[in-house]
Amino acid sequence: MPFFRIYMKEIKQITEAYQNIDFSQTRAALATVVRVEGSSYRRTGARMLVLESGEWIGGISGGCLEGDALKKARLAMSQNKATLITYDTTDDDPYQIGVGLGCNGIIDVLITPLDPKNANNAVRQLQNCIDQRTPNLVVTVTNLTKEQSNISLGDVFRYDNEKHFDEIFPLNSLKSNILSEIITALASTKSVAKEYVLEDGTKINLFLEVIPPAIQLYVFGSNYDVYPMVKVAKELGWRVVCICNPTKMHASLFELADAVVPKDYEPTIDAFTAAISMCHDYESDYRNLQLLLKTNISYIGLLGPKKRTIKMYDRMAEENIVLTNEQENRIYSPVGLDIGAATPEEIALSVCAEIRAAFSGREGSRLRLREKPIYEN
Repeated sequence: MPFFRIYMKEIKQITEAYQNIDFSQTRAALATVVRVEGSSYRRTGARMLVLESGEWIGGISGGCLEGDALKKARLAMSQNKATLITYDTTDDDPYQIGVGLGCNGIIDVLITPLDPKNANNAVRQLQNCIDQRTPNLVVTVTNLTKEQSNISLGDVFRYDNEKHFDEIFPLNSLKSNILSEIITALASTKSVAKEYVLEDGTKINLFLEVIPPAIQLYVFGSNYDVYPMVKVAKELGWRVVCICNPTKMHASLFELADAVVPKDYEPTIDAFTAAISMCHDYESDYRNLQLLLKTNISYIGLLGPKKRTIKMYDRMAEENIVLTNEQENRIYSPVGLDIGAATPEEIALSVCAEIRAAFSGREGSRLRLREKPIYEN
């Protein structure tokens, strides 16, 4: 499973806040981390919506850069001009902004004033990504060494397909190269920064950002431990569908989950979907396992002890159901990371942590034992 970084919850919060801005009374800008060299608390794609009043939503660091970024954003708003700010936290100069971060990295932050009349402004482009169940890609102009008549610093172009991108991207001489890079980035689900040189010698830097959808979690079960599982997953910004007996569930679940559906519901599976069966009923869990194994879902969690799963494997063998290695690798049972979880809330934490680790291609072990950098890109 490819690694991907998900900021969909932050994107939703930013777009929702943007919709409530009264632009007749105030201005706003979007700050985006577009390049990181070395270590940093936040990575590329982290965002912060800044209001002229000093409020902000989201974040570009652990809190150390936000104050200075706010000042820079106000200046960008007053000038109505995008700007690229570089924070060098590797510098020992005590007067350098961010030197106290302890991250030992270089961070480029693009600050873009938001024009509410521009249907293609940076936040509007992000809005189009929210409900998609396939990876999105947006191309952002992060640097220009010379002003151009048809493209500006901070311009954002969302890729729908090759034909659409060919129509909206203004630099014909770069389209072929950029389209090739876009296809590669989408295939790997990894964002990439690229530099190109135009015919007149102008250097242009582009951030090709892959924005995957939020993880979608199907929770099978009608017992009380479903509620903390849904709560933790929603706090992470995931899309959560509870498959249960709706008549048995408290009204709060209908407000919390994205959907509450009956047991005969057939899940819609994509590459960003996980499922956990926590019915506490052997026959129900076995039936759910058979249903999920027929799909290409990459994570199937089964609540309960290992001997219970072995019993299911033995039953499948008796029923001449051949379980391939690929299918067995998709089954996580006992489900969750080994953190000593005992309460429903702790179990929910353990399971959601394992799901995130699985989608990140990580083992879920202690970071102090990790020999590689925490972030590999």
